[in-house]
Amino acid sequence: MQQTRLSEEPAAYADAREELRQAEIELMRHRERVSDLRRRMPPGPAVDDYVFEEGPADLQAGDAPVSTVRMSELFTRPGRDLVIYHFMYGKQQAQACPMCTMWIDGFNGIAHHLAQNVDFAIVAAADLPTLRAHARSRQWTNLRLLSAGSSTFKYDLGSEDAEGNQDSTVSVFTRDDDGSVRHFYSVHPRMSDDIDQRGIDLLSPVWHLLDLTRQGRGSWFPTLSY
Repeated sequence: MQQTRLSEEPAAYADAREELRQAEIELMRHRERVSDLRRRMPPGPAVDDYVFEEGPADLQAGDAPVSTVRMSELFTRPGRDLVIYHFMYGKQQAQACPMCTMWIDGFNGIAHHLAQNVDFAIVAAADLPTLRAHARSRQWTNLRLLSAGSSTFKYDLGSEDAEGNQDSTVSVFTRDDDGSVRHFYSVHPRMSDDIDQRGIDLLSPVWHLLDLTRQGRGSWFPTLSY
């Protein structure tokens, strides 16, 4: 592995950097093992063919009724998985989650790359005109945006509680040859008592760039405007 060549590198620094490099290599190998375990998961349970609301990008409050799409129809062709990001927006979440918004900003930029391999959608509990208004303010032009406010999708998948409080989640689904949809995988930010808010950090490069610095993440949190 090629190393950066710096003159007069202190021995203590070189030793510490080598220790860190070995830890980084082991981390990457462990992540490959985790990914392999995920890929070898057996088929998951069949789920309801949930109905979502969908509409044009310029949808405004009071416009004519929006169209609906079933979950099975989100799969554009055989052999593709469906990835859904559960957006914390709607019901008890009256304001769009700033952190979710930051992630979705990134998804909008890479959506055309994802489309080569998987089907991808953003699902929120917010009504569709409200969701579309937020999308216009963020210039999300490359994403499929759906409202699940009138279905139990988010509650069933654990991104909403009985009171309508929202959580961010990522879910992956597969579709059988007969059209049945199966749940393959979901992950939430809170994976254990000692891992809070970091369960889906791999979805955003922001955290990883900050983790490269001496200051790290600190107490920084994204906002809807700077």
